[in-house]
Amino acid sequence: MSNLVVSFGEIMLRLAPPGFERLLQSPQFLATFGGGEANVAVAVAGFGGTSRYVTVLPDNPITDAFTGELRRFGVDASHIVHGPGRFGIYFVEPGANQRASKVVYDRAGSAIAQAKPGAVDWAKSLAGGGWFHTTGITPALSQSAADLAVESVRAAKAAGLTVSVDLNYRKNLWKYGKAPKEVMPLLVEHTDYVIANEEDCQATLGIEAKVDVHSGQLDRNVYRGLAEAVLKQYPNLKGIAITLRESISASHNGWSACFHNGKDFLLSKHYDITHIVDRVGGGDCFAGGLIFGLLHLPSHQDALEFAVAASCLKHSIPGDFNHFTRAEVEGLIKGGGSGRVQR
Repeated sequence: MSNLVVSFGEIMLRLAPPGFERLLQSPQFLATFGGGEANVAVAVAGFGGTSRYVTVLPDNPITDAFTGELRRFGVDASHIVHGPGRFGIYFVEPGANQRASKVVYDRAGSAIAQAKPGAVDWAKSLAGGGWFHTTGITPALSQSAADLAVESVRAAKAAGLTVSVDLNYRKNLWKYGKAPKEVMPLLVEHTDYVIANEEDCQATLGIEAKVDVHSGQLDRNVYRGLAEAVLKQYPNLKGIAITLRESISASHNGWSACFHNGKDFLLSKHYDITHIVDRVGGGDCFAGGLIFGLLHLPSHQDALEFAVAASCLKHSIPGDFNHFTRAEVEGLIKGGGSGRVQR
């Protein structure tokens, strides 16, 4: 099987105030790019894998700049489609201590929100691919984007690729009249691996877990039951990964994950992240690490540990994109998390 990972979704211009300032506390923004599926493609490439990113964007200099950025990270950007509409924007105010992070979307009328089935030549975009990844964000944008997302997983499955979907529930996006539970099962029934947290499973699949994510403590037995319930409802799945975030404050989280392959329920090492720089993109780095691990590492446990460690490191970097190599992630797994100067 090919190890080329193809991801599909929306990219946005990310505007953030410097440091931990509030929005427009000083009259400037730091401009980068961010979006769940692009974050995954960048992470996979950074770990040493091969990846391709597919999306629909306007034909303008912002798109050109983004395409160049993808190439700088080693991601194949040759299958980006140009279409009518705008380049979406999102504003993020990084939280600190008891002040939560805030995200403001400005993406209505974006090119991918206006794109319809048939906008992407899937035969060409998937050619040579072995793995296809998308998320629940694109189906939340519009009915036509949802139809295009369903088309994408069906095409990938028909072409013989392994398919993963990060459920990625975003309550502020589902505004066009459909509930997530009406749409996301249409993707999951063509999926091999699901990535989620407990809120994602409840909001998009209607499968509940009684979890208090604000207590700072998580009952991992609850997650075994949640994983088993998802696998029972979708027997086509080969596995589900669930991230376990203990939110003590915006700056201090416990971080781990579990993976159920239909036979074994696996738990990862737990990381106590005490000085978070930016948690946005952390889940995408987990997804990228898991996909890379499932393709390149010897066991599901190894893949899970790699994904959690990679995401832990991502919490120390501003911006959406991963900037860590496979060797650096493996160094953390082996116990290199002391923060001592390396020289």
